[in-house]
Amino acid sequence: MPSSTSPDQGDDLEACVLRFSDLDLKDTHLPNPSSSLKAELDVNTKKKYSFAKKKAFALFVKTKEVLAPSHKCKERRWKCCQQLFPDQTSIHRHVARQHADEVCRRTASILEQLATLGALKGLPSADEGSPPKEHLTQNHDVSAWLPDVSCFSPDELISGPGSDDGEVLLYYCYCDLEDPHWICTWQTALCRRLHLTGKVRIAAEGVNGTVGGSRLATRLYVEAMLSCPLFKGYLCEDDFKTSKGGACCFPELRVGVFEEIVPLGISPSKISYKKPGIHLSPGEFHKEVEKFLSQANQEQSDTILLDCRNFYESKIGHFQGCLAPDIRKFSYFPSYVDKNLELFREKRVLMYCTGGIRCERGSAYLKAKGVCKEVFQLKGGIHKYLEEFPNGFYRGKLFVFDERFALSYNSDTVAECSYCGAPWDHYKLCSTPQCRQLVLTCPTCQGQGFTACCVTCQDKGSRPAAGPAQSSFKEECECTARRPRIPSDLPRQAQLPESPGARPCVGEDGPHAHGRHHQRFPKPPQG
Repeated sequence: MPSSTSPDQGDDLEACVLRFSDLDLKDTHLPNPSSSLKAELDVNTKKKYSFAKKKAFALFVKTKEVLAPSHKCKERRWKCCQQLFPDQTSIHRHVARQHADEVCRRTASILEQLATLGALKGLPSADEGSPPKEHLTQNHDVSAWLPDVSCFSPDELISGPGSDDGEVLLYYCYCDLEDPHWICTWQTALCRRLHLTGKVRIAAEGVNGTVGGSRLATRLYVEAMLSCPLFKGYLCEDDFKTSKGGACCFPELRVGVFEEIVPLGISPSKISYKKPGIHLSPGEFHKEVEKFLSQANQEQSDTILLDCRNFYESKIGHFQGCLAPDIRKFSYFPSYVDKNLELFREKRVLMYCTGGIRCERGSAYLKAKGVCKEVFQLKGGIHKYLEEFPNGFYRGKLFVFDERFALSYNSDTVAECSYCGAPWDHYKLCSTPQCRQLVLTCPTCQGQGFTACCVTCQDKGSRPAAGPAQSSFKEECECTARRPRIPSDLPRQAQLPESPGARPCVGEDGPHAHGRHHQRFPKPPQG
C-alpha cells in the first residue's frame, strides 16, 4: 500500500472525508487496478491521485465504524474481518495491510468519476470550492453521485428486523436549492441503491430526511450527502442524529418535492429559515433550563421553556417546567403564537423540538412578531441533548415519526393510561379502522377490550388486521373534535371572552408542565 495511507497519518485520514468531500464514488464496472496504477497517470493526475487515495482509504475505514449506543457513550470502534479495533491507529494499520487491493479499486473508481465530470484538469487547492453546482443540475446524470457498492454483498447493505446492525438517520439541511427535482431524483436513486426506507422532503429551502437501513448503508448515505457540493458549507457529520432501528422502521421509501421541508403552513418567502433564533448547544441549553428551574416562581419568570412539538409528542416526554401547547399539528403553531401573543411579550423564550428543524422556522415566526426579549433554540433538538444528558431535565420518552413511536433514554414514565390512569407511555393506533389517533392504553385495559382513543371509536369495534378499510383513514373523531384547534394558554384574566381555552397545569415538574393534553376516560368496570 502506498505510504500516504499509512496509519501514521492518524486523524488526517478521517478528516480528508470532509476536506475532499467533493470527491465521491461512481457506480461503474471497476477496472482491475494494479500497483502500476499511479505510474500510468500523467503528472497532473498523479497529484490528484493522492487525494483520491486518501479519500478511498478514509471511506473504507468509515464503513467499518461501529458506534456504541448514543445515550451510553460516544466511543468509536471499528469492526473488520471479525475483529474489533479500539482506535484509529489499529484500524488504519489493518486496512493498509489487509485491504490494499480494495482501497486501490476504490481509488480507481474515484478517479474514473472525476474524469467523467471533467475534474482532472488540475489539482485544486484546499481553499478552492467544489465543482460548480451546474454539474449537478440541468439534466446531469445522478449516477455519477451514487456510491460504489460493488465490493459489498447484499447482506451487508440490508438489515433485517431485529438486527443489531440497523440504524435510523435523522437530519435536515436548510440551504437554497435551485433544482429540487434533481435532488429528488438523486435521493430516490441513492436510497434505493442502499436499500434505505423512510421519508425525504425536498424544497427550494433545503432537505429534511429520516431514513433507516444497515449501519453500512447509513454510513454510505452520510458520505454521499457530505460529498454533494450543493450541501458543502451547510451540512456536516454532526448534523446527522442516529438511533437504533433500520429499514424495518418504515413501511416504504417516500421521497418528494414540497414547498416546505417542515410544514409550518407559511410560505418560506414570508418566514425564512435565514432569520431563526439564537442557537444554543445542548450544554448551553442545559444551563439555561437549570437556571430557569431554580427560580422560586417560574410563572413570574421572564423565561418560557417552549415545546413546539405536537401534544402526543410532549405527552410521553418533555422538559421539566415546559409550556407544551395542546396543538395537533405544527402548522397550528403560528396560530397558537398569534392567539397567545401576550404570553410571550418581554419574555426570553427557550424553544426545543425533536431534531431542531421545527425550531428553525418556528423561532423565525416568533421573532417576526417582535414581542420577545430574545428567542433561543436547542441546536440538534432533543436528540442531541439526550446524547449528552440522558438523565438531564428531559424526562420520559422521545416520540419519533416511525413504527417505533418512541425512543427511551431514561427510566421515567411521565404519561398515563387514558382509561385507568396507570403509568404508561407506549402508543398504539386506535383500534377503529377509520381513525388514525394514537392511544395510551395499558395491558390491563387492553385485556378488557379498551383499545380505542375515545368512547365513540370504542363503540365502532376493533381494527381488523388488514383490509381495504385501512386505505380510508380519517383523522377526525370525538377526542379530536372536543379539543380546541388553537388553545389559549394566557392567564385567565388576559383571555378573550370568546377564547376560554385550557389553562396550563401546575404539577410536580412546575408550572406549564405536561399533563393536560388528554381528558381521562372513565375507569373501566371491574371484573
